[in-house]
Amino acid sequence: MDIFWQIANEKIKRAYEDGEFDHLPGKGKPLKADELAYVPEELRMAFRIMKNAGYSVEEDRLKQEMMTINQLLAQCTDEGERQQLTEQFSEKLLKYQRLLSKRRIPTNSSVFKNYQEKIERKLL
Repeated sequence: MDIFWQIANEKIKRAYEDGEFDHLPGKGKPLKADELAYVPEELRMAFRIMKNAGYSVEEDRLKQEMMTINQLLAQCTDEGERQQLTEQFSEKLLKYQRLLSKRRIPTNSSVFKNYQEKIERKLL
């Protein structure tokens, strides 16, 4: 143990003895299950940092699907297939926008608009 760890433990011990933790919300209630319990211990900190930074697995998956559809559209020659891929892309884009608005990330920002316009130019 290093000196900082010992200092922190001593401060926590003193606060506990002084009763500073007696009136905290949730005292005596069970802890919530760790949502990252399935993640190997050496990766948990990285996952927590990504989560706190706003990273979402679902958001990442949708971005990857949109990029794949976009690549397929670039190589598509059949008009029927192009229409189907365009509809799939629009669906994914709507889901992505809903996901961002749930997280209160504005989808009407200029950055998002620029991204959307670039995609539309590529598609049309």
